[in-house]
Amino acid sequence: MRHGKKHNHLGRTKSHRKAMLANMASSLIKHKRISTTLAKAKALRMYVEPLITKSKNDTTHSRRTVFSYLQDKDSVTELFRDVAAKVANRPGGYTRIIKLNNRLGDNAEMALIELVDYNEVYGKEAAAEEKKTTRRGRSKSTTKKADATDAPAKAEAAVETEAVVEAPAAEETKEDKGE
Repeated sequence: MRHGKKHNHLGRTKSHRKAMLANMASSLIKHKRISTTLAKAKALRMYVEPLITKSKNDTTHSRRTVFSYLQDKDSVTELFRDVAAKVANRPGGYTRIIKLNNRLGDNAEMALIELVDYNEVYGKEAAAEEKKTTRRGRSKSTTKKADATDAPAKAEAAVETEAVVEAPAAEETKEDKGE
């Protein structure tokens, strides 16, 4: 029975798992998104989110605690400088896991894990642009009626534009003859 066994062992020893998660967390902090298997992404989320929460409080103790997990000075610096500033108001949920197609070699479930605040696709601009159009409130019968009433007006406008286009061409030929 596996009562109380919370984390996935990922088929590795404790030291190997710890080193792998530290390397993956450093890569995630540096590159803001990485592609890995779904099981590793879920394990990484449980590993890196408490570190990001610790980075909100920039003290020597929290820096040393995070360094003991990551073992990478550059990652710790970037985490406390850039990432902590972006996630300062967020109460949690700093990462997003997006499932990808299965890997070709062994058919493993792949996933993309990324820091939520660094994605431009799901950003605030994309949400604002989508709200411009709606489809409710217009039935097919009202659009057909509107098209039927607009048809004569469109035909008249087309005739007027043709006349306007032809008139300047005629004037140019007269000017050419006069010169």
